Amino acid sequence: MISGVILAGGLGRRMGNIDKGLQELRGRPMVSWVAERLGPQVDELLINANQNLEQYATFGYPVVPDQIPDFAGPLAGLHAALSAAAHPLVATAPCDSPFLPTDLVSRLHAALFAGGADLAVARTFDQPHPVFCLCQRKVLPHLTEFLQGGGRKVDRWYATLKVIEVAFDDEAEAFENINTRDELARFDSGQ
Repeated sequence: MISGVILAGGLGRRMGNIDKGLQELRGRPMVSWVAERLGPQVDELLINANQNLEQYATFGYPVVPDQIPDFAGPLAGLHAALSAAAHPLVATAPCDSPFLPTDLVSRLHAALFAGGADLAVARTFDQPHPVFCLCQRKVLPHLTEFLQGGGRKVDRWYATLKVIEVAFDDEAEAFENINTRDELARFDSGQ
């Protein structure tokens, strides 16, 4: 059994400090595109958000804010998800990647158990995508300690775990994310 979380807890600095997950892409908020793709792959779906909680709640999934203050980044979102998840595995995807693979979780799951890892991370060619991961919930105390010690960098925390990278070279375009208004306009027009 797997819980999924859409990471929508950031400040959207590169998009002008607006809530990226609620920005419309082809007539729908980006978070709805991610939910449509991630939801069928998991047994429970959560949204990690730190602002506009009521708007996120209208999508019909539990909304879990960070427990670590001051918009501490994706690890704080993972921490919130691991704390709230009903299942022993947690899959994450960011709210700004509306085209994520529909086989993301199954491929991460197979690799996680084949490699006896704590965490499986998607990779395209030589580029890891640390916010696309499948994580064992049992790492929560370790993550809590890392965050309480001031750690914020995903790669530094991953370096302390048994991590397996999973190649998605065949679906590299699925990991495109939308960080700026220009990128949103380009994807919105279908280019």
